[in-house]
Amino acid sequence: MSESLRYFSTRGRAPAATLSEAVAAGLAPDGGLYVPERLPTAAPADFDPRGSLADTAATLLAPFFAGDRLADELPAICAEALDFPVPLRALPHRDAQVLELFHGPTAAFKDVGARFLAACLRRLPRADERPLTILVATSGDTGAAVGAAFHRQPHVRVVILYPDGLVSPRQAHQLGCFGDNVRALRVAGRFDDCQRMVKAALNDAGLQHTVPLSSANSISLGRLLPQMSYYAHTALGWWREHGAPLDFIVPTGNLGNALACLWVRAMGLPVGEVRLACNANATVPEFFAGRDYAPREAVATLANAMDVGAPSNFERLRWTFGGDDAVLRQALHAQSVDDATIRHTIAMHADTHGEVFCPHTATAVHLLDRLRERGDTRPWAVVATAHPAKFDQVVEPLVGRPLPVPSALAAMLQRSASAAPMPASDDALKHRLQDPACA
Repeated sequence: MSESLRYFSTRGRAPAATLSEAVAAGLAPDGGLYVPERLPTAAPADFDPRGSLADTAATLLAPFFAGDRLADELPAICAEALDFPVPLRALPHRDAQVLELFHGPTAAFKDVGARFLAACLRRLPRADERPLTILVATSGDTGAAVGAAFHRQPHVRVVILYPDGLVSPRQAHQLGCFGDNVRALRVAGRFDDCQRMVKAALNDAGLQHTVPLSSANSISLGRLLPQMSYYAHTALGWWREHGAPLDFIVPTGNLGNALACLWVRAMGLPVGEVRLACNANATVPEFFAGRDYAPREAVATLANAMDVGAPSNFERLRWTFGGDDAVLRQALHAQSVDDATIRHTIAMHADTHGEVFCPHTATAVHLLDRLRERGDTRPWAVVATAHPAKFDQVVEPLVGRPLPVPSALAAMLQRSASAAPMPASDDALKHRLQDPACA
């Protein structure tokens, strides 16, 4: 049996936790993010070549869960959460691949982590009989995935904070369409305000004593770990067929999806180069260009789910590379893509090749285009994070036709939706969470 891992805060001022404790808490008591004391190692031979995505996930994550109360439940958790396809599809005109992560119930990659986290929390006993409140800040897709994963789950309520007017209309409808135990708050601010408010609530010991809280953002280890599964599964399949690592271009804002890919590579599985595609929020690309890390207020872009000026997972990224910024800069490349280029990329690929991408995926496709134009022939996979139909008001005028809507998304759009207004204030959120009328 594998030795149990302990989990520590990236800020080093919190006690060690078990996997279950880290997943249940979301954020460490000192405000840091939980990381394992070390990343386990893995090899292709450890995995069943005929196994499903859920099978790959169960094998990959077993060392993280070893010795924990959830260890025996891990295969069932994976089977419950990872029951939809994540196909790797060829892009013949670019001699590349696209990894489609949008076939879950809310048409975005966030379904993987949200469903896994919900499956974990359902299995963890709680001494407190009061409902657990799951707080989630969203720039567009996370909130809907969390709402769907926890909808009508007993003894749990979900409070979703999103920047009013800065998500697509269909995303906003998804966020407010659940009702029951899921409430949406439209915040008069940006995503970074929503994220700050959630972190302030989670770090408020007095509030936690009154209202038990946890998080479902990518700060949660229970969201990050399962996202590793599709990179491992895809890279292993490519390795078996081609005998070479697969390189990935990952659209990213809060760095959780990118970090999942990097952790798979750090464990020893056949992931090659990883490149990060960002929108006009240039905090991360500027750091990799040699500037000091300097979080700032986010700017609104077409790729709104990546509108992050202060990415939380940067702490985990630094930890992954031993806190050495020079090593980190050598290991990764990040590039900003502005709105005009996103529009051009969507229109050009639709017109010339019949391929339709969402604005986030288009940032990665642009990086692929530039690589191919420079003669790069390596095996790249672009990570497609959301279905383009979620962004119909942006994409349809560029491609000149209506987009088919996935059936699960269409069903959500047929429901009524509502969201309560909320100022961008830590105190306003605290007061709302404590109000019995809002329970």
